[in-house]
Amino acid sequence: MAEEDVVPKTFRALVESADRKFARVRDLPSYGRAQGQHYFQKVFKAYMRLWKYQQEHRAELVKAGLNRWEIGEIAGRIGQLYFGQYMRTSEARFLVEAYIFYEAILKRRYFEGCGVKDLRVRFKELRFYARFLLVSLILNRAEMVKVVVEKLRALIDDCKANFRETNFKEWKLVEQEILRFINIDTTFTIPSSRPFRYCAMLNCHPNSVPYVARFHAKKVLKFRDAILMSYHRNEVKFAELTLDVYRMLQCLEWEPSGSFYQKHPAEPKENGVAVDYSGASGLIDMNLAADMTDPALPPNPRKAILYRPSLTHLIAVMATICEELPPESIMLVYLSASDKYAGTPGQINTSHVETSGGSRRTRKSMLTSHSSLEQNCSATESHINGVKGPSDYYNDYLWLGPKGNGGSSNLYPGDIIPFTRRPLFLIIDSDSSHAFKVLHGAERGEKAALLLSPLRPTFKGPSSADITQNGSQFTLFLTAPLLAFCQMVGFSLSDSDMEVLNSAESILSTAFSKWEVILCKSPSLDLVWAQVLSDPFLRRLIVRFIFCRAVLSAIWPPEGSDQYLPLCIPQLPNSLSPKSDVVQSCVSQLADHLKVSNYFHFEDS
Repeated sequence: MAEEDVVPKTFRALVESADRKFARVRDLPSYGRAQGQHYFQKVFKAYMRLWKYQQEHRAELVKAGLNRWEIGEIAGRIGQLYFGQYMRTSEARFLVEAYIFYEAILKRRYFEGCGVKDLRVRFKELRFYARFLLVSLILNRAEMVKVVVEKLRALIDDCKANFRETNFKEWKLVEQEILRFINIDTTFTIPSSRPFRYCAMLNCHPNSVPYVARFHAKKVLKFRDAILMSYHRNEVKFAELTLDVYRMLQCLEWEPSGSFYQKHPAEPKENGVAVDYSGASGLIDMNLAADMTDPALPPNPRKAILYRPSLTHLIAVMATICEELPPESIMLVYLSASDKYAGTPGQINTSHVETSGGSRRTRKSMLTSHSSLEQNCSATESHINGVKGPSDYYNDYLWLGPKGNGGSSNLYPGDIIPFTRRPLFLIIDSDSSHAFKVLHGAERGEKAALLLSPLRPTFKGPSSADITQNGSQFTLFLTAPLLAFCQMVGFSLSDSDMEVLNSAESILSTAFSKWEVILCKSPSLDLVWAQVLSDPFLRRLIVRFIFCRAVLSAIWPPEGSDQYLPLCIPQLPNSLSPKSDVVQSCVSQLADHLKVSNYFHFEDS
């Protein structure tokens, strides 16, 4: 073999070897604690070796015909590898490394100038932009998202002009998806709005910190794992990330607060020696971006993200995570879906109120127009008061499937019961959510914590009530309560209102701090809530639920309002009921501040 042939042949062999290992990792499930760590180490080593080899022999390889897009493809594979590991572990450092590699590909223009007529390379470039958009979305890199969207749009137009015989309809849909997503997500519409992620500076209330630190329940559970699933027809999404899951995913992660990116101590070990995967970005000679990770923060809980799963797949994932759940830990399950297949869920399975202002009689007349739904709910309502039989667990359901799929796509409350042998924090966001309250008292080992959405959302105008356009109202209350409040009453948000919004956030922070203190001091707090109160993510969800319930209770009169109110089971202390002074005063103060008090009815203290 000629000496000049050794380098390119060795390079091709390394590429083939790395690609084979990559395929094995790519096809592994993205859930479970033991999945793929061994393969991840092997494929990472293969790409490290490949990347280093092409750096050391760049001149010979270019002389032999190596294209810049091939270097970009290798870097893109490493980015994919990191992102896949983030999806399996929820570790922020992996997401950061994926971003770093994708950003390097963009800035170094590896795919640009590759030749207009090479359709195969054009498709690689399109896929690169789509992957980079997903990573940038999750990292909230709004400006980068806008840059990449423009690059994607220009490339699609260029491809359509130069490859007329090829159909690029799917890529136009990708472009439409991302534009629809960023036109709704407040990260892009209100750039200075607060992050969805847990920020110690914003979400850790100084007045309640001492009480939370001293709080000790008989049993304390650690929040380690979550399952996030949304299944609505035509819901806002990008790739396999729906708007509701995107919001909940970020709500269950820490917001980095450090000034500079810092490499984490490596956790994975091989032969007793720590393996630092973050070193790869050094090989690409990147100036690591600031404010991306914070080594002082605890690890994020693992999250299994399920996009339109079959019922059997959802149950299999729940079983796997439940089986692997560490002792003294709790699993959060978030399920957002309709109770039946519908052509347009936002129109058929939800309702709206034209206005919640005016007299109490007006509000009551709005409710009576939905009397048929109330009658349908009455059977479910009786479950909590009467003796439950086996059929009670298999009446109403969540629909997880395409049209005409029959009962095989129905998730019944009874399907959840086997998983109550381990601690469970269940959030159901659906127009049949109240059916799941029959789980209370039917647990097989541990009492479950249940947060159940209203059966119908409440909005000032009809356009906001469409799940397919704005995402779920209940989920927004749990992830961004002020935004949910403003959207509900039709208060227009923009960066020009930041002083007003900051004052509104201050009202909420003060109230949430008081409520946390009351929770910590309450002798009647159920153990189900007490055992998770020390966890900042779950405590924040509980407090935001209290706010959501109070807001909706202040709009609807008590009679016939059950379908418009969320439920928590077991009950939280009466001192934090919607009619309590400390809770009602928060809603009243916020409504006065935003000048929307006419939508609410507050009882005199």
